[in-house]
Amino acid sequence: MLNISPIILIKEISKLIRSLLNRKVLGLNSIPNKVLKVAALVIAKDLVKVASYCFTSRIILKSLKKSIIIVLHKEEKKNYSLLGSYRLITLKNMLAKVLEKHIANIISKATEEYRLLLWN
Repeated sequence: MLNISPIILIKEISKLIRSLLNRKVLGLNSIPNKVLKVAALVIAKDLVKVASYCFTSRIILKSLKKSIIIVLHKEEKKNYSLLGSYRLITLKNMLAKVLEKHIANIISKATEEYRLLLWN
């Protein structure tokens, strides 16, 4: 069993927020990444509390689970009756995206540390 700390550091959250791309579609909370990056200096401590609570209590807030999927048609397709003529865009809560990135980093580090993926 992996021993993973549920405590998230402020510098980790700040780094994850800084890594978000500015020109992405707004999430469910309609906060642009650019604004989140500026506000992160002020709200990072509170974000860490929420994220740590989610991990230690094993409870994910309902607002973090919600998403909206938008269907867009790809331009210049000849037959829009085919599924390949469309693409899906998922709008999520920005905090959920940051938490997902944090979890992905933990999994990646554990995979490397415990050599879970063997390469030839």
